[in-house]
Amino acid sequence: MLNGARGRMGRAIASIAEEKDCQIVAGIDLGDDPAAVIDECDVVIDFSLQEATLPVARLTAERGKPIVIGTTGQSVEDRDAITALSSLIPMVWAGNFSTGVNLLFYLTQKAAEVLDAESDFDPEVIEMHHRHKKDAPSGTAERLLEILKESRSLGDADVAHGRQGITGERPAAQIGSHSLRGGDVVGDHLVMFAGSGERLELTHRATDRVIFASGALRAAKWAVTQPAGLYSMQDVLGLTA
Repeated sequence: MLNGARGRMGRAIASIAEEKDCQIVAGIDLGDDPAAVIDECDVVIDFSLQEATLPVARLTAERGKPIVIGTTGQSVEDRDAITALSSLIPMVWAGNFSTGVNLLFYLTQKAAEVLDAESDFDPEVIEMHHRHKKDAPSGTAERLLEILKESRSLGDADVAHGRQGITGERPAAQIGSHSLRGGDVVGDHLVMFAGSGERLELTHRATDRVIFASGALRAAKWAVTQPAGLYSMQDVLGLTA
């Protein structure tokens, strides 16, 4: 079952499902009743709206169906409620299903281990998406920020979401986050470690949503073979220990 079938990602997934040896037995969207069709499917893929993910996740848990979630921007309360359901079913939740982006996560973690708080490198995350994207930062940028925060034992209060006015000198214990919106950009992400006399940049640019669709279908095929638990695309790709 594909939740959010009429959205950009839903259409992209449907367009390649057959070549990926998958069948969309039910494509649902606003106004449709997922309970009427969920028993026909092996796994649910959700690329819908922030407020629609929790109800469909509860339904999948009730019916014992694995779920792959690509929707981002939920409140902390909704996110906690959704992840709690992973004790009952396999749940793959990722802000980005591209192989390249998940390698970016991996490489960012490795770079952050070396360029840690003891170094003189200042980390910044910059992302850009199309003008229609509703949440900021993107789910991918949020994950990159989490990696950096973990490497430096920092919290949400240490992330500067844009800067304006007389901000003073940049604190060493700070991570910059910047969201750009415009045009039809599918998704650009840059992690920068700015040091004295040198700068390291890790960049991923997406030019076609098919890379996310392919990854989501790969995750769906993987999820049906897993026990209950919360997984990321890193798990799907075997990039975790």
